Parts: sequence; structure tokens; C-alpha cells
Amino acid sequence: MSAPTGRRRAIAKALTALLPLAPYADLEKIRADAGSVHMKTLPPTIAVWLATIAHVRHAHTDYEKLLAEGYDRDSARFFVIDETNAVLTRWRATRLLDEDDEDE
Repeated sequence: MSAPTGRRRAIAKALTALLPLAPYADLEKIRADAGSVHMKTLPPTIAVWLATIAHVRHAHTDYEKLLAEGYDRDSARFFVIDETNAVLTRWRATRLLDEDDEDE
């Protein structure tokens, strides 16, 4: 079941504001994740941010490789902050990931 129309619009608006230059394929995956059932209680801007960080981490960094090598999630996340922010910077994101950010 997809998000109601108003929420879809709010998610689209939040995506455009946060990630003005993100590639379409990445935007579509982030949009789907932000609109998923487990995100429905979150404000659209928060859902988009969390979906963005999760997507970038899993699709554009060595996060999965670090997990496979035995690193715990927190350590793996720490080691990919710079890679994550490099992707966000390429996409002209209006926010970057901070070491202290609590996510997912």
C-alpha cells in the first residue's frame, strides 16, 4: 500500500529540497523507502532524510562490505560517513551526515 497523495506530495517536496541534483534512479528508491509503511509515522522531511542516508550508505559506500567483514553497524556507519557525505555533496544536498546523528 502506498502513501496517501498528500504525503506523497510532501515527500516529493522534501526530496527536491534536500537533494536537488540526485540521479533519478536514486530519487525513486529514496522516494519509495520514505513512503513505506515503517516510515508513515514520521514527518516527511525526517522520512526522506532517513531513507536518503540508508540508501546512500547501502548503495554508494562500503557499508555492506564492512558488515560482511564483521564490523558492527555503528562502526561500519562511522567508517562510511565521509563516503556518504561525498555522495550527498555531489547531489548538492542541503544537509550532510554528522558523526553524532542518530539514524535508522
